[in-house]
Amino acid sequence: MSKTLFDKIWEKHIVDTLPDGTIQLYIDRLYCHEVTSPQAFAGLRERGLRPFRPAQVTCIPDHNIPTLHQDQPIQDPVSKKQVDTLEKNAKDFALDYYGLLHPRNGIIHVVGPEIGLTQPGMTIVCGDSHTSTHGAMGAVAFGIGTSEVEMTLATQCIMQRKPKTMRITVDGSLRPGVTAKDIALYIISRMTTGGATGYFVEYAGEAIRNTTMEDRLTICNLSIEMGARGGMIAPDQVTFDYLNGREFAPHGEAREKKLAEWRELYTDPDAAFDKEILFHAEDIEPMITYGTNPGMGMGIRENIPALKSIDPAGRTSYQKSLDYMGFAAGEPILGKPVDYVFLGSCTNGRIEDFRAFASLVKGRKKSPRITVWLVPGSWQVEREIRAEGLDTVLTAAGFELRQPGCSACLAMNDDKIPSGKYAVSTSNRNFEGRQGPGARTILAGPLVAAAAAVTGQITDPRELIVESF
Repeated sequence: MSKTLFDKIWEKHIVDTLPDGTIQLYIDRLYCHEVTSPQAFAGLRERGLRPFRPAQVTCIPDHNIPTLHQDQPIQDPVSKKQVDTLEKNAKDFALDYYGLLHPRNGIIHVVGPEIGLTQPGMTIVCGDSHTSTHGAMGAVAFGIGTSEVEMTLATQCIMQRKPKTMRITVDGSLRPGVTAKDIALYIISRMTTGGATGYFVEYAGEAIRNTTMEDRLTICNLSIEMGARGGMIAPDQVTFDYLNGREFAPHGEAREKKLAEWRELYTDPDAAFDKEILFHAEDIEPMITYGTNPGMGMGIRENIPALKSIDPAGRTSYQKSLDYMGFAAGEPILGKPVDYVFLGSCTNGRIEDFRAFASLVKGRKKSPRITVWLVPGSWQVEREIRAEGLDTVLTAAGFELRQPGCSACLAMNDDKIPSGKYAVSTSNRNFEGRQGPGARTILAGPLVAAAAAVTGQITDPRELIVESF
């Protein structure tokens, strides 16, 4: 019987099926950060249990950590308590822990793939919705709740209902100046934030096959923003080359054995999905959001949709969103002044994002009216930035690097956007208060962020790319 990639991995990890159809699913890797794990570890202590397979658990603080002065004690008492608690739990239960200033510290969804812990064919969970990122490696990866974190720690299994499957195909070739973030924001704008609810999505098509691994991590990261349970891309030579030589990836004979297994991870030609969606890469332009959910996105040269184009049932909430953002229906967003630019997060905090940003600001200067936070997704990314001389380019343009962490993606650390200020952000969510109380978040890719950083306003990066040649 023909099977999808999702079905192949899912079925291989079924331990048992209950009479009501609930599945006991084996989990290959559990990632834990400081926000959603404390109660899970407390539950283990209350029941006198220890992690069933500690070697398959990795703990990394990322949400609450500062991105300056990490060599000093964390000043915020709540953040300090959460980070200290994770460190204590990892120590008490003999789990791998990569704390502040550890060479493997960073955002957990950046670190996992880059050190080779995330691999094709795995089932991966974390108490974080953007666990879908790891699906880019050809894994079934999804976020779970704290009680499920406890269940995974105790049994290395989780109870799940099997989701439906969807394939989103993006055919054709991308235009110059269009990034993977633009692909994802375009898809979400067409699907809406609920269009993939109940589905696990596989991305396919020529445009997807031609992406880099870091592009794929960005695309799968944003799957959750259209309601999907997770997203994935079939592993191929891009995947295998990316994993080659990484610290925890298989080496030598073990690698050859794994490669044979990984090459079987694809959707059979005549396998059926519950839903199929087709998009054309040529239709995608640099994207930007104008509202308070990731689905409120458009091409950077478009006008904000007129109120009459919105379904009557949604007009009140639509107008509320525009009021919060200080925008008007029907107006362009191009040329709007902004106050902050944030490059980073588990969506766009990788080395290729910094290469793209640096390529556009090279030879230019940061706008004096803009505050810019450039936050590597990990210490490894920071080392790569310096090794490639990107830090020199950024410094010459008036920018400074911060230290790794989730930073301004969410208001859980010191990097908060002030109320009423506009931030062009390469992160993944733009709801009210996401980056700080009253903050106005405009989601975009690294090129759009770079263009705003040097012009002080919403700018089509293709204009600056043309000027560079």
